[in-house]
Amino acid sequence: MSDQPNPRLPEDPTGSDQPHDVLAAEEFAMPVPSVGDIPPDPIHEPHDVLAAEEFAMPTGGVRSDGPGGLQPRTLIPSVILGGLIALLVLRRLRD
Repeated sequence: MSDQPNPRLPEDPTGSDQPHDVLAAEEFAMPVPSVGDIPPDPIHEPHDVLAAEEFAMPTGGVRSDGPGGLQPRTLIPSVILGGLIALLVLRRLRD
């Protein structure tokens, strides 16, 4: 890199003002195969499946097939919260 802010670019050696830099892909294009050159797909069922559909992650909201109804361990936070509220109310009434 040079320390100059705008280095001077070299002049065009051909001296032509017309565009002459052509991509090799345009200059030497490969022939396109015809539809008859491609063999048909041997698998008839759909098989282009996204990995997200093939190997899906389990969701958090799925219920298990366990016993229904309320379980005692789900009531523990509610009982503790209710007890704390009752203690605070009783303490306020005594003051």
